[in-house]
Amino acid sequence: MKLRFRTLDPWRWAGLAGVAALALALLAALGLIAAESLPGWRHAGAGLLTEAEWFYRAERFGALAMIHGSVVVAGVALLLALPLGLGAAVFFGEYLPPGARLAAKVAVELLAAVPSVVYGLLGVVFLRGWMHDLLAPWDAWSGDTLLTAGVLVAVMILPTLTTLCDDALRDVPAAQRQAARGLGLTRAEAVLTVALPQAWPGIVAAALLALGRALGETVAVFLVIGRMDNQWPERLLSFASLTVPGQTLTSKLGGAEVALAVGDPVHWGALMALVLVLLALSGGSVLTAGWLRGRKTKTEGAA
Repeated sequence: MKLRFRTLDPWRWAGLAGVAALALALLAALGLIAAESLPGWRHAGAGLLTEAEWFYRAERFGALAMIHGSVVVAGVALLLALPLGLGAAVFFGEYLPPGARLAAKVAVELLAAVPSVVYGLLGVVFLRGWMHDLLAPWDAWSGDTLLTAGVLVAVMILPTLTTLCDDALRDVPAAQRQAARGLGLTRAEAVLTVALPQAWPGIVAAALLALGRALGETVAVFLVIGRMDNQWPERLLSFASLTVPGQTLTSKLGGAEVALAVGDPVHWGALMALVLVLLALSGGSVLTAGWLRGRKTKTEGAA
């Protein structure tokens, strides 16, 4: 018995070879970053993740305050953007006619194409002043705060959240909505009891993908966060901790300190360790989102 293998045309072979080469290049880059970070890990050890003080002139490298800043900015952004994005997706998919839905979705997706530096400059011109006035009762030093960065990133990830949540809702078969309406449910009840529960894995995946982008945002955050090191709050869950300048992993890596670290193996290694931590945070959220979407697809296929 002879086995017959399906042959691929040259274009598909070229595409597969390109994807494989890109994967190998990414693995090689990750290995290079890990190797470059070794002096930093040897010098700081676990303190690089558990200490909050970063003074490179004294060779003290603690990234905990920056990790806190990244998590807070991304968390605030997701907390603000998820209800708005999900609400917009429900309105687009369940209430607008097809033509208006397409126009609204295209308009939202165009917002995602705006460069992050434009959002950052708008934040500098408008948002900083508004936030300073809003935070005046808390004696905010300026409009450059963790909360300002979170609000700005929320605006940036809103188009992504809206589009992905809309796609998740559209994956729910229309026949199920019609069956719910036939049983006497209103449109709102059909959305709440039929569409949203079935689209929930896709919505969670959308939130995780948006979280990955929020964690990795650099330019816009760099312009509005204040870039102040060693801002570890006295109380983690206090609102006052959001009203001060701070630092994130991306704003540190996007600053001038990277150029200063060239030639100093320990300092450079500590910065490369920050890159690994950032990759772990953002990559973990993206991979989890991909796993959820893949699991949802398998479940639908089995059904």
